Amino acid sequence: MVDNLRIVHCFRSPVGGIFRHVRDLTEAQVTAGHSVGIVCDSTTGGEFEERLFEQMKDMLALGIHRTPMQRHVGPGDLASARRTYRIIKELRPDVLHGHGAKGGAYTRLFGSLLRVSRSRVARLYSPHGGSLHYDENTTTGKLFFALERFMARFTDHLLFVSDYERRTYRRKVGEPQIPNTLVYNGLRAAEFEPAISSPDAADLLYIGMMRDLKGPDIFIDALALAGPRLGRALTAVMVGAGDDLPRYHARVKRLGLEGYVRFLPPMPAREAFALAALVIVPSRAEAMPYIVLETLAAGKPMIATSVGGIPEIFGSGSPALIRPDPVELADKVRQALGDLAAYRKLMPDGASLKARFGADVMAADIEKAYFAALNK
Repeated sequence: MVDNLRIVHCFRSPVGGIFRHVRDLTEAQVTAGHSVGIVCDSTTGGEFEERLFEQMKDMLALGIHRTPMQRHVGPGDLASARRTYRIIKELRPDVLHGHGAKGGAYTRLFGSLLRVSRSRVARLYSPHGGSLHYDENTTTGKLFFALERFMARFTDHLLFVSDYERRTYRRKVGEPQIPNTLVYNGLRAAEFEPAISSPDAADLLYIGMMRDLKGPDIFIDALALAGPRLGRALTAVMVGAGDDLPRYHARVKRLGLEGYVRFLPPMPAREAFALAALVIVPSRAEAMPYIVLETLAAGKPMIATSVGGIPEIFGSGSPALIRPDPVELADKVRQALGDLAAYRKLMPDGASLKARFGADVMAADIEKAYFAALNK
């Protein structure tokens, strides 16, 4: 067995937490001496993501390959799958690591096809929430979970980013009959340095994808409610992009908050942290969000919803956790901004965060899973 692997990461959308996870992982794998490549969608992402790709391209020996991939199953899938398979076959991977529902499906199908042609390929899948967010009682959910059960037979190893994700898989798909490991997302050492707010910082920051699953609407409604409770108008910065962004602009206007909310395009989290005193993560569903880890590592106070793997970061009894509800969020904002110094002391300890959520720990555990899959 060779120590230096040819690793290909396949995923659909190069935005958000999955892209962040892949960037950190590829950097650590290149440092460890592996040859790494990326295959992902060419129709999503904007200028911010293009700059990130530009920074990565010289270190990836197997290159960055972007081709159109549909989000949902449809007629265009066949042509998309054919193009993606040709790219992956030419890269001759030892390890195919799929991220999210689409990346996981492609990785396991194409890895199995490569095995038919006598290539030895390890097929690994990280759900990152993905199809696990669907309700198991709906027709769509039942279809996706049936597909997950079917695809398990073509999977060598499952990698979960939170215990919540693993428990959700067990409940909705079934007890995995294949090797599986819990590996938390990890941050670089530099990200545990304190981030300082600028002198003209706003009160609140939302940073993330502009879609209802992530709760921008909850954030905006809570902003309108919290101001009167504190006896002053609150200011906010909303950083991110997405198809639903025009709806949030309209919501801000409808609530009379235009002069108090600033919308900005995607930017590095640490740059955004300087723009506000208190970070809000109002998601309705998550797996193990990087933004929570980044915020706490940077020493910023925050309020987050108790969904997905977030309680595993804070501890389930943390007073910083709320339900995804604007009224509850407004009450917590009033409490936090009423005495921000006292509220900051409720955040998890930085040293324990670093020990549990370091990028070096994440990469080493995933590498073990790769070699275990190849040695089966």
